[in-house]
Amino acid sequence: MIIVMPHQYPALTTEQKKELQEIAERITTPGKGILAADESTGSMGKRLSAIGVDNTEENRRLYRQLLFTADERMDACIGGVIFFHETLYQSTDDGTNFAQLIKDRGIVVGIKVDKGVVPLAGTDGETTTQGLDGLAERCAQYKADGADFAKWRSVLKISEHTPSELAIMENANVLARYASICQQNGIVPIVEPEILPDGDHDLKRCQYVTEKVLAAVYKALSDHHVYLEGTLLKPNMVTPGHACSKKYTSEEIAMATVTALRRTVPPAVTGVTFLSGGQSEEEASINLNAINLCPLGKPWALTFSYGRALQASALNTWRGERENEKAAAEQFIKRAELNGLAAQGKYESTGESGAAGQSLYVANHAY
Repeated sequence: MIIVMPHQYPALTTEQKKELQEIAERITTPGKGILAADESTGSMGKRLSAIGVDNTEENRRLYRQLLFTADERMDACIGGVIFFHETLYQSTDDGTNFAQLIKDRGIVVGIKVDKGVVPLAGTDGETTTQGLDGLAERCAQYKADGADFAKWRSVLKISEHTPSELAIMENANVLARYASICQQNGIVPIVEPEILPDGDHDLKRCQYVTEKVLAAVYKALSDHHVYLEGTLLKPNMVTPGHACSKKYTSEEIAMATVTALRRTVPPAVTGVTFLSGGQSEEEASINLNAINLCPLGKPWALTFSYGRALQASALNTWRGERENEKAAAEQFIKRAELNGLAAQGKYESTGESGAAGQSLYVANHAY
């Protein structure tokens, strides 16, 4: 029996597809990656309290201003910046809107659109992500306000009984709905199914789970008629759990990661922008470099979408003091440049100790 497939409706026009693909390609230009500056107010509170700074709107503005006004060296290695809603409408001291500032630098503006994780009943502490209600309207507004891509984070965890089939399917479908809605509004969706690094599982187990999760995600994207050339994937690297006693080399991590991607991610996908998942700044650069040097075919751009792994040293240097802004921006640019090199397999580690070598792991990380 032959089943005639119905056509996608409303289908994206040729022009819409072209725009989406061009945006995705601009973000992942060789040697460029993404600055994830979309920490929620609560997450920023944790970052700021760690350096003894009050979590006020003004302090958040001052900190992000320091990142966004870093000198022109940033333009060569940052292709996109992910904003949090509040930040999109904030301005520099001289009244320049942040989004306009970033756009004028030739960097693509992105926006976090999910509304956080919520418990998934009937599972062992697993979650789904909320935020689909009103998403089409928000996307249309964000597009008008200068955003050209979006991010949505789903979270899965590895334990004896997780991730469950239910959690995998639910999160894959929510990501696909989000991606479809974004594309209808001219926004490139970054699809982020993060498998948390919590646990004592080994590299093989993480690879297996990553493959199962990504296979489900791309099946759902296909079912929802998502145009893959106009998407980016933001996955975890395949790493052992933080409590795993066995240590692995960056080459082993790279091989497991690229193998998992090759088995599940269609070559049509424009780029893969890895999350740093609580790795230290240095680890995140070393592993990204190893991934780009991995001797397997890699049909996608493999780059970074880092938050803490671009910002930890900068935040530590700043400490809320205006006189530290220049030095803090310098720390940020340094990490951005090093990751730009790593995204091309050209990074040579100096064996950083100090802040760059500090683990940025937070248990059960929820943005």
